Amino acid sequence: MKFTATQTGKFSGPGFTARCVLGKGGVVKASQKREGDGASPAGTWPVRNVFFRPDRLDPPVTSLPLVPLKPYDGWCDAPDHRLYNRPVSLPFSASHEKLWRDDHVYDVIVELGYNDDPVKPGLGSAIFMHLARPNFEPTEGCIALEQNDLLTLLELMVPGAEIEISF
Repeated sequence: MKFTATQTGKFSGPGFTARCVLGKGGVVKASQKREGDGASPAGTWPVRNVFFRPDRLDPPVTSLPLVPLKPYDGWCDAPDHRLYNRPVSLPFSASHEKLWRDDHVYDVIVELGYNDDPVKPGLGSAIFMHLARPNFEPTEGCIALEQNDLLTLLELMVPGAEIEISF
């Protein structure tokens, strides 16, 4: 099962179409993606896990692996660290993203298998699908959808699902 997110803001797949937003740096070839460039990597990426804030919403209905977030969850974005592009526990001494946020953007996070098998330092980390800001402001390289759309999408997705990011 494959879904596609385009630079023009369309997310589509079997029985599903929604508005989306991608990285503020546009879409770049995966080989040109760099940590911190704000770009979304073009290519087809497997869906790994679904993280969610259990204090803010019920577990999403999905057959994908679900992981409840905890206040100490983070994601390493330090290219020179051995845990680069991996989940970490906070406090964490190297550069990282905090997954338990005050805003609602990470209330639901779909982990995409970008630069994770194997991890290549500096080619980008934490490429997720998550909730869009109310104004659909571009992301730091992720795919963002409205909450209702993302929750509906998760109901449709099955293990082995893939997301294509295209120009």
